[in-house]
Amino acid sequence: MSILCGIDEAGRGPLAGDLVMAGCILKDPIEGLNDSKKLTAKRRETLYEQITNSNAIYYIVKFSASQIDDMGISHCLREGLKEILQNLKADKYLFDGNTAFGVKNLQTMIKADGKVAEVSAASILAKVTHDRDILEHAKEYPEYQFEKHKGYGTKLHIEMIKKYGYSPIHRKSYKIKALEATLF
Repeated sequence: MSILCGIDEAGRGPLAGDLVMAGCILKDPIEGLNDSKKLTAKRRETLYEQITNSNAIYYIVKFSASQIDDMGISHCLREGLKEILQNLKADKYLFDGNTAFGVKNLQTMIKADGKVAEVSAASILAKVTHDRDILEHAKEYPEYQFEKHKGYGTKLHIEMIKKYGYSPIHRKSYKIKALEATLF
């Protein structure tokens, strides 16, 4: 039987927080897997526990805002994919999306996170890890209200950046049109 490693990421688009990438090989089927964005936070947490409690072999990679600023998001994605392939041994690797970022021996599929169980599991691992981390940052930097927007560029988040400037977990290389006149 062929071993499949599903790979997905969370946190590519936010203005703050880590990029989190996960690779996952399922040992046993898990009921209810789906694209993490289509699940409630409570359901994601339950599935995360099922995945991590011996139902899978997995590997999680994180890149900080400063690493993203220094290397660029595409470079971080490429390096994360390489690291997952080095740390998880499988016959086939499937990444959610339409580009392999130049990584060999990696297949891609658009919306694989909703179609392939291993990619769904990776999606859940990445999203739960990302959200847990950003909630910890919310305690560290309460003025930004990260618990409400998870670092994404919502109106509230942009207003908080206008008011307080950037925190250490903000991606300063991301250009925000609404801020260009005020911060630069």
